[in-house]
Amino acid sequence: MPINRVFLKRCLAGGVTLVFFGTLSAAQGARLTAREVVSRIQAHVGVSWQTETVDTFKAGNPDETVTGIAVTMMATMDVLERAVASGKNLIITHEPTFYNHLDKLDVLNQKENDPVIAAKLAFIAEHHLVVWRFHDHWHGRNPDGVEAGMVHALGWDKQQDPENQYLFAVPETSLESLAADLKKKLDIHVLRVVGDPHLKVKKVALVPGASGFQKETLALERNDVDVLVTGEPREWETVEYVADAVTQGKHKALIILSHIPSEQAGMEECTRWLRSFVNEVQVEFVPAKDPFWKY
Repeated sequence: MPINRVFLKRCLAGGVTLVFFGTLSAAQGARLTAREVVSRIQAHVGVSWQTETVDTFKAGNPDETVTGIAVTMMATMDVLERAVASGKNLIITHEPTFYNHLDKLDVLNQKENDPVIAAKLAFIAEHHLVVWRFHDHWHGRNPDGVEAGMVHALGWDKQQDPENQYLFAVPETSLESLAADLKKKLDIHVLRVVGDPHLKVKKVALVPGASGFQKETLALERNDVDVLVTGEPREWETVEYVADAVTQGKHKALIILSHIPSEQAGMEECTRWLRSFVNEVQVEFVPAKDPFWKY
């Protein structure tokens, strides 16, 4: 609300102290850095902070003043551009920024020689962006932060096994119908399935991301799992394992969501969580786009 200048003049003449001026001035001078945001996350995450972790700064100056926070599944160029357009310079990403798990810049080539890496680094520097990864400790929460977000997005809260957060007892349906439901709820462009479309399923293991062959087969070996829903399995491992199981007449199936759709809702959950203790700047969920299209 604008301050009435006549009222202000009278107050000053009468020696009235306007306490709210001091408060307003302090608020305007408040400075929240990227490093301070991460310190708050470490204090609130609820698990011990590990020394060996990928949850570190990947680019930019951690002491940069934060103008806004963009939370995303993956810090793609598209996400970075949208963050800049909305005035946000701290990017909290779940997955790597530079195309490998440890974000080593020399994996493709020396960073100054690879044109894609060089352009991305130049954009980050030009716009004073700070990129920080939040992966290990978000997964390490109980419940797993990504799993919790995916369960919320699918509406599977009541179907979740109280003893195992990755297992679900859904109303009996066909494999084809389950796949269609997942595709619609998660807005997936391309979804792949291994198994008989008419297979009756009611016991589901939801293991997002790229969990690896060992975890995926541990889920599939269970007698109480009909279908594994996952993000990014290796085609010569889990896919062929399930294909062989189907050929052998076993009651098994696989639904591949792709990596981003399989964990995206987990970072939307992270956005809601961050807003509970970061209120100096806007915290916005910026979804990464599913890069695939169907031909």
